[in-house]
Amino acid sequence: MIRLRYLLLIALVAYLLTGIAQVSPEERVIVRRFGQVVARPGPGLWIGLPWGIDRIDRVPVRTALQLTVGYDPQTASDAPGTPAGQFLTGDQNLVNVQLVLDYAIGETDADLDDFVNHRDRIDSTLARITEAAVAEWIAGRGVDRVLITGNAALPAWVMLRVSERLPAYRLGVRLQRVSVGYLAPPEEVRAAFEAVTQAQTGIRTREFQALQEKEQRERQSDALRYKLSQEAEEFRDSQLRQAQAEASAFRDELAAYREVSKTNPDSLAFVWWAEMSKAMESLEARGGKVRPLDQHLQNGELNLTEFVPIPKR
Repeated sequence: MIRLRYLLLIALVAYLLTGIAQVSPEERVIVRRFGQVVARPGPGLWIGLPWGIDRIDRVPVRTALQLTVGYDPQTASDAPGTPAGQFLTGDQNLVNVQLVLDYAIGETDADLDDFVNHRDRIDSTLARITEAAVAEWIAGRGVDRVLITGNAALPAWVMLRVSERLPAYRLGVRLQRVSVGYLAPPEEVRAAFEAVTQAQTGIRTREFQALQEKEQRERQSDALRYKLSQEAEEFRDSQLRQAQAEASAFRDELAAYREVSKTNPDSLAFVWWAEMSKAMESLEARGGKVRPLDQHLQNGELNLTEFVPIPKR
């Protein structure tokens, strides 16, 4: 009888101890008493009523959760009918898409309550919201654009759309990151799409090379134009300086002639002979022949009406 009493006492103590919980720093606890939330203790020791009266739900608020949505290459071939994650593009082609969602539990009291109340349907609801956003994006684009830009553009689109629609479902979670796990056409036409993609890549490579060559030639033409403009400016400046020097020398000679002509009436003849000497020297320097014209002088005048006979061949 005494042993039975001890056993009952130990069982009672063990039952009462079910109301004690240790909350770690990475989690929050929701305490419900007869279905109604009575406390949300943080990290530390919590002492409440025993099991059956209080229900304790642990929520890992510091843990990042992950969900894979869409096409699964490993199980798609075994599934009958249209596999999950296969979407129709705007030009009536099929693509297989798999997204990986990273999400976390909100830390507000309302988020904790919503998460605990809807924990069983969070993944399925989040998957449906994500698939609807993916179908909306793919349906508005052609298959080429989906395959080429999908890895970069699709996650940003899904992140925005899902974040906008998620609060209405009161799941108590927030989306942190979206990435593409798989994006490809169906296996039956994958080889043809890869060939098209390679051809398009080759076209873009050639376009890039042509653009680089165009820019290089433009730089070379700019350099040549600058060089020619500099040489033209230098030539213009040198010709201008030479003309200014010759004009200055002519003005000096003119001033000297005017001064000398006041006392010497034959000064113009001296000037003429000086210029003729320069012309003859220049002609001889270029290989010309200077012939005297004295035999053509008649009565003090130069007579050039006589023609030299053309030598016979």
